[in-house]
Amino acid sequence: MPIAVGTKAPDFSLKSKNASGVSDVKLSANLGQKNTVILFFPLAFTGVCTTEMCDITAGLSAYAGLNAEVIAISVDSPFAQEAWANQHKIGITIASDLNKKTAADYGVLLADLAGFGATSARAAFVVDKNGIVQYSEQTPTPKELPNFAAVKEVLAKLQ
Repeated sequence: MPIAVGTKAPDFSLKSKNASGVSDVKLSANLGQKNTVILFFPLAFTGVCTTEMCDITAGLSAYAGLNAEVIAISVDSPFAQEAWANQHKIGITIASDLNKKTAADYGVLLADLAGFGATSARAAFVVDKNGIVQYSEQTPTPKELPNFAAVKEVLAKLQ
C-alpha cells in the first residue's frame, strides 16, 4: 500500500549519475521552495518505463511551470540509469534506490516482479513544499502509467 495523502513524506538521499558526476538527490532539498513529483518505476531499459520517462521529459516544462521538480526513482544502479537516460535522451533527475529502502518507505516495493526479484512498483506521489504527500498512486500493474492529469491538477491547486 502506498503511503497516504496527508502523510509526512519520508526524506531520502539517493545517488544520481550524469555527465557531471555522481550527486546526491534529496527530497529535503526542495522543502520550502518547490513541490516535488516522485515517480517510482520498476526497471530501466524496459518498454513502459522508457515510454513514461520520455513522455515526462517531453513535458518537463509543464511541471516547472507548476513549481515542481520531477524525481524518478528505480532500483537500478546509477550507472545503468545514466546509460539508459543518455540512450533515450531522458532529461529527468533519476535516482538510484539500489538498497530498495526508499521504495519500502513509500510502501511501493514489490517483493518480486516476474521473477526478477524485488523492484519498485510504478507509482506517483506529489509532495508539497512542506513535505506533505498531496497525491499518492500505485498503478494496478507495472504496465499501467499513473494518472498524470490528476498529478498536474493537484500541482495546480498548490500554486
